[in-house]
Amino acid sequence: MTDRPLTLMAVHAHPDDEATGTGGILARYAAEGIRTVLVTCTNGGCGDGPGGVKPGDPGHDPAAVASMRRRELEASREVLKISDLETLDYADSGMVGWPSNDAPGSFWRTPVEEGAARLAELMRHYRPDVVVTYDENGFYGHPDHIQAHRITMAALEMTALTPKVYWTTMPRSMMQRFGETLREFQEDMPEPDPAEAAAMAEIGLPDDEITTWVDTTAFSGQKFDALAAHASQGENIFFLKMGKERFAELMGVETFVRVKDGARDRVKDTTGAAVPENDLFAGLR
Repeated sequence: MTDRPLTLMAVHAHPDDEATGTGGILARYAAEGIRTVLVTCTNGGCGDGPGGVKPGDPGHDPAAVASMRRRELEASREVLKISDLETLDYADSGMVGWPSNDAPGSFWRTPVEEGAARLAELMRHYRPDVVVTYDENGFYGHPDHIQAHRITMAALEMTALTPKVYWTTMPRSMMQRFGETLREFQEDMPEPDPAEAAAMAEIGLPDDEITTWVDTTAFSGQKFDALAAHASQGENIFFLKMGKERFAELMGVETFVRVKDGARDRVKDTTGAAVPENDLFAGLR
C-alpha cells in the first residue's frame, strides 16, 4: 500500500464528451475521494459558435469557439469536481467526411505515436489505476473518438503501467429506450431511412456483453449540470430537453467494457476481479 490516492483517468475527444459518457463516474468517484483526471484531446473548434452558427458558415470562428468551449469545460470540471484537467489542444477534426478531417494540425491527421507519447507522459505522471476511453470505433465512428482510442491504447503500451482499462459503451436495451424517448420529445422527428436505422441498431452492445454497470443515479444532477455548462452546444445535447427527473431515470447507470488480458490490445489486467462488476475499482480497494 502507498499514500498515493487511487486515480481514474478519462481520455476524451472534445469538451462536453466528459459529461455525456462519464459525468456520472467522474462525479461519483470524486465524491469517494478518488483522484479524477480528465484528458481532453481537441479544442472543440468544430462545435457550434454563438447563436448556433455552424462550422463552415459565415461568422464561425474556430479559434473563438475553442476559447468559449475551454471556458465551458472548466465550468463542467467544477460541477463534476474533477481533480485535474489536461488538454492536448489538437484541432477538432469535425464529423466524418468534413474537410476539417484533413486540415493541418487536426487530431485525426496527427500521427498516433505523437499523441500517444504526450498521453504516456501524463500517464507516467498521474499513474492511473483505471483508464477510461472509447472503443476502436469511437462508439459511433467519430474520427476524434477513434483517434482518442488509438492514442490511449498506444500510450498504455509505451508505459509499464497496468491499470484496469475500460471502453465506454451502451447496452442495446438502453439505446432502444433512448430512441423511444427521443421520439417522445421530438414528435415531428422523421423516421430514419433503413440504412441509418440499421447503423443505429449496431451502436452499443448486447446487454450480456457489458462487463461493468456503475450506478451513478445519485450524481445524475451533477451530470445534467455538467452538460448544461456546455451551453454553446445545447442544440446538440438532446438530454437537456428532458429535465433532471427524466434524465436521472434514463442516465442513472453508466456502462463499460473492461479490456482483459487481450493480446490484441496488450492490456494486462492484474486485479482478477470477476465480471460483471458494478465498480471500476473492483479489485483495487
